[in-house]
This record gives sequence, structure tokens and C-alpha cells, in this order.
Amino acid sequence: MIDPQPDFQPVPGHAEPLAPGLRRVLAPNPSPMTFRGTNTYVLGTGALAVIDPGPCSEPHLEAILAAVGPGQHISHILVTHAHLDHSPLARPLAEATGAPVLAFGDARAGRSEMMQQLAETGLAGGGEGVDAGFAPDEELPDGAVIAAEGWRLEAIHTPGHFGNHLSFAWGDVLFSGDLVMGWASSLVSPPDGDLGAFMDSLERLRRTRWSRLHPGHGAPVEAPLDRIDALRAHRRAREAAILAALGEGPADAASLATVIYHDTNPALLPAAARNVLAHLIDLTQRKAVIPLGNLEKNCVFSRA
Repeated sequence: MIDPQPDFQPVPGHAEPLAPGLRRVLAPNPSPMTFRGTNTYVLGTGALAVIDPGPCSEPHLEAILAAVGPGQHISHILVTHAHLDHSPLARPLAEATGAPVLAFGDARAGRSEMMQQLAETGLAGGGEGVDAGFAPDEELPDGAVIAAEGWRLEAIHTPGHFGNHLSFAWGDVLFSGDLVMGWASSLVSPPDGDLGAFMDSLERLRRTRWSRLHPGHGAPVEAPLDRIDALRAHRRAREAAILAALGEGPADAASLATVIYHDTNPALLPAAARNVLAHLIDLTQRKAVIPLGNLEKNCVFSRA
């Protein structure tokens, strides 16, 4: 498999400076879903904000605490979303520092009515895994501002990859979580992922002239608008491919994934099938396809 970012080789556990007042600490959790690992960001020079503390890892907890220098303390712990590679270390870090955990809401927050209905019928998420017990100390609504000496962040609710997903604006720089990454497109796995919300969030982000995005995984995105537009075009192309495949006859998400993602690592095909299912649910809502039975992961769909 071709490495999408061969020059991005950070050392896990090392607090790497990215800009004045900003450092990145890579978590030791590389995988096909997390790339090199989860990017934990440490913002500030006195009172520090930790963005996405990452997976439950004692070495990573020690690395974050070691990044706190003389005269510094962790004042805020911010979580973009409740996936197992982003949020579990928030509580141990809070217990070690006394800082509150801030997020949009718990692991069920931010779901659309359709996704909530699917969850209630038993549709479970896939991919990175949900941190089902996650709950913040303080909830951050869309537009909330968090600030300390030397830094100010605005919370932007950007559901799509996950219902409770937040991005954080630091001036014209955005911490984009898993919504926009440079190394790969985001997994959208219902009911936690919602393709309609994903496209709406991309459209919202493209209205601002960001200078740089710092994603949850991979290198910084240096041309944000180009990357956002590429992701939107990618999703439209996937939709067209799904509709073309259904033109050959009814099929389920897994069958469609094997046809459409023909050049994908076989280990990622289950995640690809979840992405296809997200498209099929969105197309169902738009009345472009028809589910031939109950709307669930093994449902067969036909063109409308």
C-alpha cells in the first residue's frame, strides 16, 4: 500500500512544536484507521488546553504530563468526539490535573432524528469504536468560546464523522478532528456517522478562509479549501458509483463496497461497507434509492 504522507514521521510521545504556543504529541496507536496514531495538541504557554487526549494509554498520559513545563498547568481538556482513539484518556488526564473535560456532549449527542431511530432499532457503529461511556464535565454548544491567557478557541459543531464532533477554531487555524484529514477521507459509519451532516459540515467549513487545519490524524492540511473541496467531490463520486452499481440490480452495502472499493486494502473493506451504507441511508432520505426491507446494515437497496 502506498504511504499517503511519507514525510510525516513524528515520534510518539515527543512534544513537537508546530507554531508559537502549539505542540503536538503523537499517541502510540498506529493502525489502518488511525494512520501514525492520534494527534494530541497542547495549546498555550501558561494555562494549557489539551485537544484530543487520545486512547487509554499510560505512556501517552505520561507524555502529555511531561509536556507541561515550569509555570504551566493544564486548564482545559477538549475532546473533538467520542471515538476510542480520541476520548478515553480524557478522564485519567482530568483526574491527574484537575482540569475539566469539555465536549459537545456524550457519545449519543448530536445525532439526527433518523440516526437516533436507527440506533434504537439496533444498528451499531463500526470502525474506530465508540467510547460509549464518555461524558464531559462541561458541554460546549456550537459557537461556545473557551479562552485562557494567550489563547482563544471557538467550538464549531461539525457532525458527520460523529454526532458529537466539534472542530475548534484558533483564529484562522482549525483543529478539525476527524472531519477533514489530509491522509485519507473520513469514515462515516451510521448511526454515529451521518453523510448528510458530513456534507453540511464541509460546506460550513469552506465558508471560512482557514490558513491551516490540524487534523486528528496525519500531517497539517496546508491548503484547507482545496482539501475540503476534494473531499466533497470524492463523496459525490462515491454516490455516483453507488447509483451506477445499483443500476445493474439491487445490492447491499457490503457487495457494493467490494465493487466500488476494488483498490482498497481488504482489511479496510468493512469500514468501506459502512461508508457505502452511509451513502445508501442518505440516498434513501433523498428518495434516490429504496430499501427492500428494514433499514439496517445488511439491507438490500434498489434504484428508485
